[in-house]
Amino acid sequence: MTSQQAASASIEANNETSLRTLPFGDTQDFADAERGFVAALTPGVVKNAGGEVVWSSDAFAFLDGECPPTVHPSLWRQSKLCAMQGLYEVTDGIYQIRGLDLSNMTLVEGDTGVIVIDPLISVETAAAGLALYREHRGDRPVTGVIYTHSHIDHFGGVKGVTTQDDVDAGRCPVIAPVGFAEHAVEENVYAGTAMARRAAYMYGAALPPGPLGSVGAGLGPTTSTGQPTLITPTISIDHTGQTVTVDGVAIEFQMTPGTEAPSEMNFYFPDRRALCMAENATHTLHNLLTLRGALVRDPHVWSKYLTEAINRYASRSDVVFASHHWPTWDTERLTEYLSIQRDLYGYLHDQTLRALNKGATGIEIAEDIQLPPALENSWSTHGYYGSVSHNVKAIYQRYMGWFDGNPANLWQHTPVESARRHLEFMGGADEAVTKARKSYADGDFRWVAQVLNYVIFADPGNTEAKALQADTLEQLGYGSENGTWRNFFLMGAYELRNGSVGTPTVTAAPDIMAALSAEQVFDAIALRVDGPRAWSARIALDWKIKDTGTVHRALLRNGVLVHFDVEGDLAPADATFTLTEADLHAALLGGADLSQMIGDGRVAVEGDPAALAELVGYLDAPDPDFAIVTP
Repeated sequence: MTSQQAASASIEANNETSLRTLPFGDTQDFADAERGFVAALTPGVVKNAGGEVVWSSDAFAFLDGECPPTVHPSLWRQSKLCAMQGLYEVTDGIYQIRGLDLSNMTLVEGDTGVIVIDPLISVETAAAGLALYREHRGDRPVTGVIYTHSHIDHFGGVKGVTTQDDVDAGRCPVIAPVGFAEHAVEENVYAGTAMARRAAYMYGAALPPGPLGSVGAGLGPTTSTGQPTLITPTISIDHTGQTVTVDGVAIEFQMTPGTEAPSEMNFYFPDRRALCMAENATHTLHNLLTLRGALVRDPHVWSKYLTEAINRYASRSDVVFASHHWPTWDTERLTEYLSIQRDLYGYLHDQTLRALNKGATGIEIAEDIQLPPALENSWSTHGYYGSVSHNVKAIYQRYMGWFDGNPANLWQHTPVESARRHLEFMGGADEAVTKARKSYADGDFRWVAQVLNYVIFADPGNTEAKALQADTLEQLGYGSENGTWRNFFLMGAYELRNGSVGTPTVTAAPDIMAALSAEQVFDAIALRVDGPRAWSARIALDWKIKDTGTVHRALLRNGVLVHFDVEGDLAPADATFTLTEADLHAALLGGADLSQMIGDGRVAVEGDPAALAELVGYLDAPDPDFAIVTP
């Protein structure tokens, strides 16, 4: 393995400047993060049933030391805060498990048991967190689960805290915002392969924790690697002001769709004077468009929902907590904290729109925009997870799309063809690398990365360019205040030196796949049709689903898999399959042998089953190992 480099003089100087100029004398966040500490998980390691480590808080123990030159001091500070782990009391009857996954798990004590909010990513970490709580608060049964929103770090560990049997029996209601199931499965299935591959960069999957590698993702240390699960919600929240009582605990909900997730909600505990802000107010500037990919979020409505939360709940609250980071106490302080967060998203939205209406492009606005002093001086606005730069570009994309309006950029060459032409104009690869070395020595790493990218895409075998590019991305990582930017830069350097790590994380877990509706099953299949190969095919298949009594037709024509519920008389299908919804999932997405299922009598077929084999022949498979820093 190629050795990593030390921080360059220019990066070290920039980091030292940040150490001198940022308000490190403000230690309120550390006081808040330490408040209410009960006990830590010791040792801070969680393993799966096979003995494999799926989480290690102990791996981040190095953060107890002084900030090294290879880490931005502001990111080091944030990472220290995020790495604090254990059981914490938020207020009377409300506890949090922090630092045992990317997210927090909150536990609210009721009359007979405990309500779990956001049970982490993995069964193993959620179970470890619940066990830590029970060790210090008693063996209380789980009498309810709340998913704040539709991202996997807020529901994946649910089977570590309850069971499907308890939910089905009504002993443990599962509450989520309306639309939760649809958005949860779509994000992890439709573009799941590409998102998971890029998530490996975002969370630094191959980076060893340490001053030269992963120091955290800004929102939390990193993601656990255990088994994600899903239990479908039994209660949907569909309007602000809706109140549900669970195990004697009254909860008032505020709907916030289109903010940090398409399906999300805040909620208030009137008897505890406590407000949960889900992931809509955390101690960082959040993402409007994550580096792993997602739908662009709406900062305009995000800001408006924060205003609504302030007006409805702040004056009645003594503490505000969220699904990441640490709480803020005292009515006046929490109101200002929420107001700063509100102003942050509103300012970015409005100023980006002001600039684009004067003709500026996203990349220009991102380079020029400055936050007001009151926002800049608050630690909670710093771009540890989102960033001003990529959020402004996301706002531009939301309104204007990918095209910046310049016709010269309307029909550019592909990266490889563009790179070849750039190199020819530069005088060839050798000349470009020579000049890049001078720029590297000058500390102009952004330009070096751009130039060497041309060399690598035009000549993927150029080992000199790849080695220098790895060193360059490494320096950019060392200088980044943003945890996910650091991980992207350092992962790029890692893969240039060592080859692809593929996609270590699994998002399309069995429980998530099982939650797909029949409509979504066929949506997922349609995304795999090789259009050109299927241009001339015409295949009609009917699927009679015994559970629901519906008939769903899948029609392949013109390279498109059209599908719909059958109503009225249609031309006969080439084949009709009668089966349960579970067997539909197993046969089409679960890898089960349909011929065996037919032979066993689980599936009945009329017509020509070879038509299905023909359709399957037009499908291709996604590539979880696609190249990122090479063509």
